[in-house]
Amino acid sequence: MMNKYFDKYFRFSEFDSPDAPGSGEIHMDKDFLNQLATARHYAKRPFVINSGYRTENHNKTLRSFGYMVSPLSSHMKGLAADIQVMNDMERHRILAALLKAGFRRIGIGKYFIHVDADTTKNQDLIWTYYKM
Repeated sequence: MMNKYFDKYFRFSEFDSPDAPGSGEIHMDKDFLNQLATARHYAKRPFVINSGYRTENHNKTLRSFGYMVSPLSSHMKGLAADIQVMNDMERHRILAALLKAGFRRIGIGKYFIHVDADTTKNQDLIWTYYKM
């Protein structure tokens, strides 16, 4: 069941793998999406989703283009999303909201923030995808 914020801020299609229409609703973890919607509410700004669910094939395609994509990506489990970030002020606001919502795994890129709720991986981490 989706919380009161999800329908206000998101559509399942935003989380679709590009090669699998409808996959966001089918494969994204609903608890993760509810937590993300809560973070969006705290941030008081839109979250543009660059990447949600990924099929194994799409994940391999990203790797073949040189993106820093794990072969064990939490995106393939429906437990991750990448949120677009355009400047440092947005980055701070989104990061603060994700932490307030209880996320414990966050990756910071130049133009995105990765967040996941994959409990099979180390917790309480914030990492970067670029040299700061």
